[in-house]
Amino acid sequence: MVVELQITGEVGPVVLRPAGPDLDGFAAFTVDCGGRVASWPQSAAALFGVPAGLVVGHDLRDVLLAGPDQRDRASHALAEVAAGRVWAGPLGMALAGAGLVAVRCEPLAGPGSGALVSVLRAQRGPGWLSDAVARIGSSLDLKRTADEVVGVAVPGFADAAVIFVPERMLAAGELAWHQARQATVVRRLAARLDTRPAAVTNGVLPADEVLILGEESPRFRAMADRRPVLFDGFDAGTAELLADRPGGRELAEEYTSFLVVPLVARDAVVGCLTFGRRARRPGFGPADLTAAGELASRAAVCLDNALLYDRERRTAQALQRGLLPGRPKVPAALQVAHRYLPVGDNVVGGDWHDIVSLPGGRAALIVGDAMGHGPEAAAVMVQLRTAAHVLADLDLPPSQVLGRLDTMAAGLATVPFAATCVYAIIDPSASCCQIAQAGHHPPVLVLPGGATQVLDLPPGLPLGLGAECFESSRVSLPPGATLALYTDGLVESRTRPLDQGMAALCGALGSALAAPRATLGSTCATVTQALRQHGEDDVTLVLARIRHP
Repeated sequence: MVVELQITGEVGPVVLRPAGPDLDGFAAFTVDCGGRVASWPQSAAALFGVPAGLVVGHDLRDVLLAGPDQRDRASHALAEVAAGRVWAGPLGMALAGAGLVAVRCEPLAGPGSGALVSVLRAQRGPGWLSDAVARIGSSLDLKRTADEVVGVAVPGFADAAVIFVPERMLAAGELAWHQARQATVVRRLAARLDTRPAAVTNGVLPADEVLILGEESPRFRAMADRRPVLFDGFDAGTAELLADRPGGRELAEEYTSFLVVPLVARDAVVGCLTFGRRARRPGFGPADLTAAGELASRAAVCLDNALLYDRERRTAQALQRGLLPGRPKVPAALQVAHRYLPVGDNVVGGDWHDIVSLPGGRAALIVGDAMGHGPEAAAVMVQLRTAAHVLADLDLPPSQVLGRLDTMAAGLATVPFAATCVYAIIDPSASCCQIAQAGHHPPVLVLPGGATQVLDLPPGLPLGLGAECFESSRVSLPPGATLALYTDGLVESRTRPLDQGMAALCGALGSALAAPRATLGSTCATVTQALRQHGEDDVTLVLARIRHP
């Protein structure tokens, strides 16, 4: 029986064929328990071009291998042999340009004995697998990865290719498929037919279609048994499904040979890959199993990575969106606009802002900043934001709200952190506001015409330090004046000192609000985009103005 092993490395996909007496790609030698070469026959000397005298007695990791990563693989192989197990896989060899070779290490007598090392020299593999190396896994997008897999297989290996994954892995985020007793639900991720346009393929085999596979289905058996399945006709369920679609029956009659291979990654079944060939091509046979298995192995790893990324991305987005504030209820006598720009790929970070309606047409404006960004800062932020909202509903003075937030922050069961906050209650009927701050940058008041004033307020200490002492200040809001609350990401960066950042903020606010037909919303967008520095930190800006008759 001829067995072919296909592997991939820096030299590209290769087919390694065990050599017989008339071939020169095979050699075997022995090593002792420490990994030192014990015997080096003529076949090994011929394969690697090195006589026994230069190898015997030396550690094989020192004289044979191409780099540190290959030494680590060889050490793992020797450990497996020492435990009485067989290890097989590709290794990069440095001798005589051997490059990537297939190696099998097995105990000579049992655990603790030396090892017999068999080596197969590499030859170049089929072109469609070379294409697979370059194309599969170019992104972590699940749909794109599936399209890449079927695009590689058709037409180089088959006339049709279809990928299925268990539905629960997508909908419920399960890490692995667990075999059902009678049936399993799968979703078709991608399909490719070599002579059909994408629109026709999608009409007969639409992507994202959910199917139930019974025990008689070859796809079910391949996933359940983790073995390839060869068959020459559709199961009853698939035949019936195709017959109900325009052109489906005729299309099904063109295909006479099928092969389905399981997709296994991290010892878990993540789906199956089905190939089909028309009568004009030879049917699938044992010789095709190795190539199909190599493609399936590569596809499984890429799909598993994409599934993991997709699940983590959806989970993070769902959690982060749940942390975003709801739509604020702004009193009729106020105009309020806000803008939040998280750093990096986060939806939320350490910044928070809120607007709470109070009796008498008043409103509380809150802007805070928990140190850092990302999920850790967001976890602290949501606790502070929720507490601040509840305290605001009690209609407490700003100084008392910050005092209670400080007490709560000091008792949070988390790593030490600092959080700053500014709290303002605007009273349109009195054209003024009460403001207190806890280690936060001072608000900016923009007067009609564009003149700006940085409010001189008692700074207070950041939340969580147990200061419990904050002062409120009364600030007049003349007709047409705009109050700006913000976080430090808008005025500080590694390359811009605070004084320059404050000057830039005042200039940008004054210029934007003085422009003809300027609105608070357009000003928020203009200022945050102009002052944000390379996405170093989250940015929040809240603008408020009293509506005057």
